[in-house]
Amino acid sequence: MSSYQKELEKYRDIDEDEILKTLSPEELEQLDCELQEMDPENMLLPAGLRQRDQTKKSPTGPLDREALLQYLEQQALEVKERDDLVPFTGEKKGKPYIQPKREIPAEEQITLEPELEEALANATDAEMCDIAAILGMYTLMSNKQYYDAICSGEICNTEGISSVVQPDKYKPVPDEPPNPTNIEEMLQRVRSNDKDLEEVNLNNIQDIPIPVLSELCEAMKANTYVRSFSLVATKSGDPIAQAVANMLRENRSLQTLNIESNFISSTGLMAVLKAVRENATLTELRVDNQRQWPGDAVEMEMATVLEQCPSIVRFGYHFTQQGPRARAAQAMTRNNELRRQQKKR
Repeated sequence: MSSYQKELEKYRDIDEDEILKTLSPEELEQLDCELQEMDPENMLLPAGLRQRDQTKKSPTGPLDREALLQYLEQQALEVKERDDLVPFTGEKKGKPYIQPKREIPAEEQITLEPELEEALANATDAEMCDIAAILGMYTLMSNKQYYDAICSGEICNTEGISSVVQPDKYKPVPDEPPNPTNIEEMLQRVRSNDKDLEEVNLNNIQDIPIPVLSELCEAMKANTYVRSFSLVATKSGDPIAQAVANMLRENRSLQTLNIESNFISSTGLMAVLKAVRENATLTELRVDNQRQWPGDAVEMEMATVLEQCPSIVRFGYHFTQQGPRARAAQAMTRNNELRRQQKKR
């Protein structure tokens, strides 16, 4: 047995209860403080759980946060600032660097005729820019300055010679004006089957109530003059898609349908595609840029619809799968060829 084990053997038969009975209240309190489990390095714990409470001072009164902050601020203002080790006097030491002038050797000196010397001395920056472009000194100017001087027969660039490339300034493009369509008036014209109304364009009108759109689709069932129906960016969802599908099953005059940039899910798109099979007059269908990707099953259904509906010659959708994309491209080529042959007849 080692000496360390022998040293521990004498503590084996010690009675801890007897020792605790002989301790005073102060010693018991100190022992309890030592046995507390503290983690001083855990910054996620509050300060009271990271260190032991070693003070016995009772509070002198309630905590006044505003008074404490004012006291700390006043105490910080009263602290004298530390003096600089080397006071600043504003004196400049040393001499500024002056680049020495380089003397041009006699063999490198160029002598021009007096007329040329006078012309170059009085030339403006724009004229010097064009001269440098003609002489091929393209490193003295930007690409835009160089090509402007070469392509035009007159001085058109007034920026002067500079190696700093500046971006082209483009005219700001104004925002597209809001759609001026009157919804109520448009609904009445569709209901009355106005012969002068051939296009219903509600693009970018995002505050159209769902019941109004449903009534418009219901009125389109019996309309015989409208050729184009567009609901781009109108926040339309599956209920509107179902109303459009019901309209396609009965309408026989519509040729263009655009429901891009909406909130139509795969269920709504499937309803529209199934209704397209029962419509023989529709020639253009656009359903791209919905809120969520419709899925593989919908893309396969799109390709099938294009194969079974030879009347559709334009289809707006960006396929993500190679199989439906190839089938759709082949179907669109066939449909356009059939349309071309029909026009020849």
